[in-house]
Amino acid sequence: MAMLEKVLIANRGEIALRILRACKELGIKTVAVHSQVDRDLMHVRLADETVCIGPNSPTESYLNIPTIISAAEVTDSVGIHPGYGFLAENADFAEQVEKSGFRFIGPRAETIRLMGNKVSAIEAMKKAGVPTVPGSDGPLTDDDERTLKLAKQIGYPVMIKAASGGGGRGMQVVHSEAALLKAVQITQTEAKNAFGDPTVYLEKFLETPRHVEVQVLADMHGNVIHLGDRDCSMQRRNQKVIEEAPAPNVNPESRERTLKACIDACKEIGYVGAGTFEFLYQDGEFYFIEMNTRVQVEHPVSEMVTGVDIVREQLRIASGLPLQYSQDEIHISGHAIECRINAEDPQTFVPSPGKVKHFHAPGGNGIRVDSHLYSGYTVPPYYDSLVAKLITWGDDREIARRRMKNALDEMLVDGIKTNQPLHRKLVRDGGFKQVDFTIHYLEKLMRD
Repeated sequence: MAMLEKVLIANRGEIALRILRACKELGIKTVAVHSQVDRDLMHVRLADETVCIGPNSPTESYLNIPTIISAAEVTDSVGIHPGYGFLAENADFAEQVEKSGFRFIGPRAETIRLMGNKVSAIEAMKKAGVPTVPGSDGPLTDDDERTLKLAKQIGYPVMIKAASGGGGRGMQVVHSEAALLKAVQITQTEAKNAFGDPTVYLEKFLETPRHVEVQVLADMHGNVIHLGDRDCSMQRRNQKVIEEAPAPNVNPESRERTLKACIDACKEIGYVGAGTFEFLYQDGEFYFIEMNTRVQVEHPVSEMVTGVDIVREQLRIASGLPLQYSQDEIHISGHAIECRINAEDPQTFVPSPGKVKHFHAPGGNGIRVDSHLYSGYTVPPYYDSLVAKLITWGDDREIARRRMKNALDEMLVDGIKTNQPLHRKLVRDGGFKQVDFTIHYLEKLMRD
């Protein structure tokens, strides 16, 4: 099999630059598509060819499927890499890319569709032996006895969830049997009013979970490997702020079982490409929540501890080449931490676009900076506020943490506000140092 000759990068910012670098290493020609305001992006300056695909609004540019496919046609591209965000997990886009005769650098459209629906994803994972959150396995009926029995089997506290719910609505936590039936009625009424569907189901409510995820790679020849796990519990409004690999203080037996289950699941669903299984981890057990069918923002921490270039593997897989590594060749070495640097006010989190007067990246042993910033670059107000990812590696977690502390002090972004002060505080925080945190830790810390 020959390597893809030319790849169109259907994204912007740091991930577009990340993809461009991997393409260059493999001798693949690059096409950068960009909105009007993005013509000064670092990867646009470095790409072999560039195509302006529309105005600044994402719907008219980076989300505009016909325009992106036209750009691929005009430039004779062979593959299209969606990065993360925008169209990366859009099954219709993946389908249209393949139908138009291009190679989508990611899983098959039907896999994206299967894993994009929470209910079908959980069913598929159960079938493959991946641990899921205990629940009622289907909707509640008007049989009160059955409902009470189910809740007892699951164990309190339980969460009543609307089947069609989302965005934090149509959910209620119940701590005792006495309150259950009334709460079910209330949630059903709420669900009917909000979503037009009164169907609810039960799930165990995990009060103090951490967020742990598993990185996998699968080729077109049935080979699947995992690159260990990551902890992404430091979150604000379900947005990850700090990630690390491997996940610290995890039960080793439970981890081995889960890693193996993820590989089995990939084989079961015929997964191809890079992917991530996300879990809640509590009391030594893993509970599957969802799968991301794309490269993730936090992929560098896994790269740092395994030595595997995930984006390069994505490109090789899409070219039809077998994986370069077997599972026996993957060894976790040391510890890596990533801080997401956003252009936002560190107190109010309001985005802070504008001109970067001066940018200085930190350096030294075990320091990596993935960023599209340069002095004189203007951060536009139309897109996600991520401007840099600071990644440190060390022989152990404490060395990686100290390196991060130094790197955050060295890094200079002048002209716009960033969340650097928040990160400086977090890497010095006792809870972070001691791995004494859950997914609720950061929000609580900020309220106090």
